[in-house]
Order: sequence, then structure tokens, then C-alpha cells
Amino acid sequence: MELDIKNTIGNSNVSTNQSGSNDQTLSKETGSKVFSTAQGFMKNVRSRLLPINGEPTQSFKADASFKSAPGEKDWRVKLSIPNVQSFQNSDMLEPLRQTNGLTFPYTPTIILSHTANYSPISPVHNNYPFYAYNNSSVDQMTITGEFFVQTSAEGTYWVSMLHYLRSVTKMFYGEGEFQGAPPPVVRLNGYGDYVFKNVPVVVTMFTLDMPTEIDYIAVDLSDMGALAEATKGATDTANVKGTVAYVPVQSQVTVTVQPIYSRTDVQGFSLSDFVNGEYVTQEKGFI
Repeated sequence: MELDIKNTIGNSNVSTNQSGSNDQTLSKETGSKVFSTAQGFMKNVRSRLLPINGEPTQSFKADASFKSAPGEKDWRVKLSIPNVQSFQNSDMLEPLRQTNGLTFPYTPTIILSHTANYSPISPVHNNYPFYAYNNSSVDQMTITGEFFVQTSAEGTYWVSMLHYLRSVTKMFYGEGEFQGAPPPVVRLNGYGDYVFKNVPVVVTMFTLDMPTEIDYIAVDLSDMGALAEATKGATDTANVKGTVAYVPVQSQVTVTVQPIYSRTDVQGFSLSDFVNGEYVTQEKGFI
């Protein structure tokens, strides 16, 4: 009897193990089917919006431009062209006139500082000196921006930018208008009316890197300045001497400017108006 019970229990255990094994197999098969079905379902959902064979049915093209969209306020950082006839009529600066000045196409890094100067008064036998206020000043600002050249239009703009910076750092010397006058004053604008609006500045220095590890592209300048007259009627302007400039595809320009104000404007300055934002709507450019 005991043997029968043991056999019965043993058979029961075997039956239980076999039943558990069958259940596990069934669970795996069911889970595999569900998982496989879920994968197929999500694959169909994702591929519903994809083009057949990964090829787009239509292509879209966009032209790069230095100009801002019509009706859109241009908040990019830029330096104006001096209000001098030689600058306003220069064909070499025509690309800059189309953007209302030298415009940094990519957001530049600007470092600016304001200083309040105090002189220490140090009485003898005293632990703490006194400070007398002298004056305040707006220090030089450094503008560092990247220029990328991939098209002929961008290359022409790069050449015009370089010519502009060379020109605004020179005095009116020799024959011509305004003999003996210092370099012209330009206006700095950028980031909206409350940051830089018509700030009068002079360019004190600029640096331009032309790396060796990048490519240079040829830019046809036959339509710029005196070259336009030299190449008039020529069928192959590339063979005319001086009509091609080689421009780096990537370069960094650093421009140092100094805010400068006339005595008349400084004499009429009011700190109360400045604090209340009255100068934002004016053209004096106080910062």
C-alpha cells in the first residue's frame, strides 16, 4: 500500500513536471508570437510615413542669403557703412550695402566692459583708504565671428568685408576729400534696440585668420569696382589679370571697436533719461 502511494506520488510529481514544462513551452510560444506581432505592428506604424525604398517623392531647395526676410526686423550684429561719399559709392562695398553694412552671418562672440574709475586716498595711520570717484567709461568691445564661404556670392561678400575693414582703419590721407581727417565713425547695431542700437564706434583693430589646413576657393571679382571696367567686353574674365581672389572656406574675424561720442551729445547726457530708457528711441547710441 505504501509502495502504491509512493508510486502514485511519484507519478503525480512526474505528471506535474511534465505539465509545468508544457505550460512553459506554451507560454514561450505565445509570448514569441505576441512579441513578433508587436514588432511587425510597430514596424508598419513607423514605415507608414516613410517613402518607398527610402527615396523622397519630391525635393526641396533653399537658397542661402545674407539678407533678412521681408518685414522681419534684422537683429544680427552689423557695422554700418560710413556716411562718406567715397564709401557710399564704392563698388567694392556693394555686397555690404545690400545688407545695410558689414553683417556677421553667424552669431559672433562679443566681449564688452564698462568701468567706473576711483582713486584711493590713503591718510597716514589709517587702516582703510577712502576712494574718490574720477569718471566712468565704456571700454573697447571685441567682436569675433566666423565666416563660411561655399558659394561665389559668399566669397564676394568675404572680399568686400576685408576691403571694408581695411578702409575704416585708415585716415583720409593724400589727395581726395576730408584731407587730414581721422578714420570714419561707424554705427554698431545688434540684438535689438535695447542692446546695441546705433552705437557710434571707431574700428581700432581687426584680425583675420587664414588657416593652412582648409580649402580655398576661387571667386570671380570681374563685376566689382575697377575690375568691372577692365573686364568690360571680355568673354573669359577668368583670364583677365586680377579678377580672381582665393578665399578660405572658413575663417575667423576679430574686430575691436571703441564707442565714441561727440562733446555735444555728452554735454546733453542725462542719467535720469538713461535709467528710464529714454535714449532707446533716440539715435545717440548711449550704452
